[in-house]
Amino acid sequence: MRLTAEQIEGIRRIARRLAGEQVEVRVFGSRLDDRARGGDLDLLLELPDPIANPALLAAQVAAQVSRLMAGRKVDDLRLLPIHEVALKGGQTLQ
Repeated sequence: MRLTAEQIEGIRRIARRLAGEQVEVRVFGSRLDDRARGGDLDLLLELPDPIANPALLAAQVAAQVSRLMAGRKVDDLRLLPIHEVALKGGQTLQ
């Protein structure tokens, strides 16, 4: 993964401050490829509960993480309230 320990901790700190202590942060895309160069940062925030204003939260996290990464673009920031996903795509066991 092409992130330093300091960047990882900074991203986690930003996500927890803005989305709450229960947030799980995942990186996906080109940053996982150690052979790649440059590129944006793709993040997935997994949240235990739906949030009131996901667009605002996404913008706040993206802006602060971009600053942390010296202006690197946070291209794809997905917010995933896991309960909502389970209700929409889950199947009841019978």
